[in-house]
Amino acid sequence: MKIYYLPKFKRQYRKLPRRLQEIAEEKEFIFRKNPFDLQLKTHKLAGILGGFWSFSVSYTHRIIFEFVEDGSVRFYQIGPHRIYD
Repeated sequence: MKIYYLPKFKRQYRKLPRRLQEIAEEKEFIFRKNPFDLQLKTHKLAGILGGFWSFSVSYTHRIIFEFVEDGSVRFYQIGPHRIYD
């Protein structure tokens, strides 16, 4: 699976503590194998973010992403729940 990391995602990722970056990398490994693995708690978003999806990195942090028609994925944001605002 090809994943594209948008600039905002990259900036937010670099600001995370190193341990949280490591956890995000572990979750991405799981995501690449199965985006709907139960460990990720993947779910479709509603409202303004309708059309986007989210999965859990940790209890507090999430990744917002989108499936693209060519079978790839775009990672838009990573952060706590306030990234939904």
